Amino acid sequence: QVQLVESGGGLVQAGDSLRLSCAASGRTFSSYHAGWFRQAPGKDRELVAISWSGGNTYYADSVKGRFTISRDNAKNTMYLQMNSLKPEDTAVYYCAADRKGPSVVAGKYDYWGQGTQVTVSS
Repeated sequence: QVQLVESGGGLVQAGDSLRLSCAASGRTFSSYHAGWFRQAPGKDRELVAISWSGGNTYYADSVKGRFTISRDNAKNTMYLQMNSLKPEDTAVYYCAADRKGPSVVAGKYDYWGQGTQVTVSS
């Protein structure tokens, strides 16, 4: 089992940058597939980026080229560097992890953090 805690959200202006962190408990975080999802008011939770345990990454088209997912397995921490933020990036951002096969589907992830709010003003 793993527990996840996000941090780093906030209120920024369009064009600014933020870095989100997801701290994981336990010693085996490196064996988990992990990713970032987001949910805006009135919308479904959607994929942002995935970092699979083998090192591959995957990004939603909407953030490709602007966001970067990374992991520091020694610190049991995953990051999401968000550059060139847009108002449409406003959402609660969640980190998720799972040890089953890699997936871009939120429902396939068993472990979730509590979320951190990102608000981008125009």
